[in-house]
Amino acid sequence: MTQNIRPLPQFKYHPKPLETGAFEQDKTVECDCCEQQTSVYYSGPFYCVDEVEHLCPLCIADGSAAEKFAGSFQDDASIEGVEFEYDEEDEFAGIKNTYPDEMLKELVERTPGYHGWQQEFWLAHCGDFCAFIGYVGWNEVVNKNWPPS
Repeated sequence: MTQNIRPLPQFKYHPKPLETGAFEQDKTVECDCCEQQTSVYYSGPFYCVDEVEHLCPLCIADGSAAEKFAGSFQDDASIEGVEFEYDEEDEFAGIKNTYPDEMLKELVERTPGYHGWQQEFWLAHCGDFCAFIGYVGWNEVVNKNWPPS
Protein backbone atom coordinates (compact mmCIF):
# COMPACT_ATOMS: atom_id res chain seq x y z
CA MET A 1 0.00 0.00 0.00
CA THR A 2 1.29 3.44 -0.87
CA GLN A 3 1.40 6.39 1.52
CA ASN A 4 -0.68 9.51 0.96
CA ILE A 5 1.52 12.59 1.29
CA ARG A 6 -1.38 15.06 1.58
CA PRO A 7 -3.62 15.14 4.67
CA LEU A 8 -7.18 13.90 4.23
CA PRO A 9 -9.67 16.79 4.43
CA GLN A 10 -12.58 16.73 6.87
CA PHE A 11 -16.01 15.99 5.44
CA LYS A 12 -18.86 17.17 7.69
CA TYR A 13 -21.41 14.70 6.32
CA HIS A 14 -19.02 11.77 5.75
CA PRO A 15 -16.48 12.01 8.59
CA LYS A 16 -14.85 8.58 8.17
CA PRO A 17 -14.54 8.05 4.40
CA LEU A 18 -11.56 5.70 4.67
CA GLU A 19 -13.40 3.43 7.11
CA THR A 20 -16.56 3.37 4.96
CA GLY A 21 -14.62 2.52 1.80
CA ALA A 22 -15.45 5.75 -0.04
CA PHE A 23 -11.74 6.10 -0.79
CA GLU A 24 -9.32 3.40 -1.86
CA GLN A 25 -5.59 3.25 -1.12
CA ASP A 26 -4.38 0.26 -3.13
CA LYS A 27 -2.38 2.14 -5.78
CA THR A 28 -1.23 5.59 -6.86
CA VAL A 29 -3.38 7.20 -9.55
CA GLU A 30 -3.71 10.56 -11.28
CA CYS A 31 -6.68 12.65 -10.18
CA ASP A 32 -8.85 13.43 -13.22
CA CYS A 33 -9.55 16.90 -11.82
CA CYS A 34 -6.21 18.36 -10.63
CA GLU A 35 -4.00 15.87 -12.55
CA GLN A 36 -1.87 15.31 -9.43
CA GLN A 37 -0.73 11.89 -8.25
CA THR A 38 -2.62 10.58 -5.22
CA SER A 39 -2.50 7.33 -3.28
CA VAL A 40 -5.98 7.96 -1.83
CA TYR A 41 -8.72 8.16 -4.44
CA TYR A 42 -12.51 8.22 -4.51
CA SER A 43 -14.36 5.05 -5.52
CA GLY A 44 -17.97 6.03 -4.79
CA PRO A 45 -20.74 7.39 -7.01
CA PHE A 46 -20.18 10.56 -9.05
CA TYR A 47 -22.99 11.70 -11.32
CA CYS A 48 -21.74 13.55 -14.43
CA VAL A 49 -21.60 13.26 -18.22
CA ASP A 50 -17.82 12.75 -18.44
CA GLU A 51 -16.09 9.46 -17.74
CA VAL A 52 -14.32 10.20 -14.45
CA GLU A 53 -12.26 7.38 -12.97
CA HIS A 54 -10.24 8.88 -10.12
CA LEU A 55 -10.74 11.89 -7.87
CA CYS A 56 -8.52 12.91 -4.99
CA PRO A 57 -10.04 13.88 -1.62
CA LEU A 58 -8.90 17.51 -1.96
CA CYS A 59 -10.73 18.05 -5.27
CA ILE A 60 -13.91 16.71 -3.68
CA ALA A 61 -13.54 18.77 -0.49
CA ASP A 62 -12.93 22.09 -2.25
CA GLY A 63 -15.68 21.53 -4.82
CA SER A 64 -13.36 21.68 -7.83
CA ALA A 65 -14.30 18.16 -9.04
CA ALA A 66 -18.03 18.94 -9.01
CA GLU A 67 -17.39 22.28 -10.72
CA LYS A 68 -15.00 20.99 -13.40
CA PHE A 69 -17.22 18.07 -14.43
CA ALA A 70 -20.61 19.67 -13.62
CA GLY A 71 -21.21 16.65 -11.42
CA SER A 72 -22.56 15.70 -8.02
CA PHE A 73 -21.77 13.08 -5.41
CA GLN A 74 -25.38 12.60 -4.29
CA ASP A 75 -28.50 12.11 -6.38
CA ASP A 76 -30.68 15.19 -5.76
CA ALA A 77 -33.80 13.03 -5.84
CA SER A 78 -32.44 10.90 -3.00
CA ILE A 79 -31.95 13.58 -0.36
CA GLU A 80 -34.51 13.97 2.39
CA GLY A 81 -36.22 17.36 2.11
CA VAL A 82 -35.36 17.89 -1.57
CA GLU A 83 -38.16 17.35 -4.08
CA PHE A 84 -38.48 17.77 -7.83
CA GLU A 85 -41.27 20.04 -9.02
CA TYR A 86 -43.24 19.60 -12.25
CA ASP A 87 -45.55 21.92 -14.19
CA GLU A 88 -49.05 21.24 -15.55
CA GLU A 89 -47.61 19.36 -18.57
CA ASP A 90 -45.60 17.16 -16.20
CA GLU A 91 -42.35 18.82 -17.31
CA PHE A 92 -39.51 19.35 -14.85
CA ALA A 93 -39.88 22.81 -13.31
CA GLY A 94 -37.09 22.86 -10.73
CA ILE A 95 -36.12 21.64 -7.30
CA LYS A 96 -37.93 22.43 -4.08
CA ASN A 97 -35.24 22.60 -1.43
CA THR A 98 -36.07 23.08 2.25
CA TYR A 99 -32.41 23.69 3.16
CA PRO A 100 -30.10 26.67 2.57
CA ASP A 101 -28.36 26.45 -0.83
CA GLU A 102 -24.88 26.41 0.75
CA MET A 103 -25.85 23.44 2.94
CA LEU A 104 -27.12 21.51 -0.09
CA LYS A 105 -23.94 22.36 -2.03
CA GLU A 106 -21.81 21.08 0.87
CA LEU A 107 -23.57 17.72 0.62
CA VAL A 108 -23.95 17.38 -3.15
CA GLU A 109 -20.73 19.00 -4.39
CA ARG A 110 -18.21 18.54 -1.56
CA THR A 111 -19.12 15.32 0.26
CA PRO A 112 -18.09 11.83 -0.88
CA GLY A 113 -21.08 9.59 -1.50
CA TYR A 114 -21.60 5.98 -0.55
CA HIS A 115 -22.74 2.80 -2.29
CA GLY A 116 -26.21 1.58 -1.36
CA TRP A 117 -27.73 -1.84 -1.79
CA GLN A 118 -30.46 -0.28 -3.91
CA GLN A 119 -30.80 3.49 -4.13
CA GLU A 120 -28.79 5.61 -1.72
CA PHE A 121 -30.88 8.04 0.35
CA TRP A 122 -29.32 10.81 2.40
CA LEU A 123 -31.25 11.41 5.61
CA ALA A 124 -31.77 14.66 7.49
CA HIS A 125 -32.86 15.49 11.03
CA CYS A 126 -33.43 18.69 13.01
CA GLY A 127 -32.74 20.94 10.02
CA ASP A 128 -29.41 19.42 8.97
CA PHE A 129 -28.22 16.44 6.96
CA CYS A 130 -27.11 13.37 8.86
CA ALA A 131 -23.51 12.20 8.72
CA PHE A 132 -22.86 8.87 7.04
CA ILE A 133 -20.73 6.91 9.50
CA GLY A 134 -20.95 3.40 8.08
CA TYR A 135 -23.03 0.51 6.86
CA VAL A 136 -25.45 -1.40 9.07
CA GLY A 137 -26.37 -5.01 8.42
CA TRP A 138 -28.93 -7.31 9.97
CA ASN A 139 -26.53 -8.52 12.69
CA GLU A 140 -25.95 -4.98 13.92
CA VAL A 141 -29.70 -4.33 14.02
CA VAL A 142 -30.52 -7.57 15.84
CA ASN A 143 -27.66 -7.24 18.32
CA LYS A 144 -28.08 -3.46 18.65
CA ASN A 145 -24.34 -3.25 18.08
CA TRP A 146 -24.37 0.17 16.40
CA PRO A 147 -22.52 2.45 16.20
CA PRO A 148 -19.30 0.45 16.52
CA SER A 149 -17.15 1.33 19.51
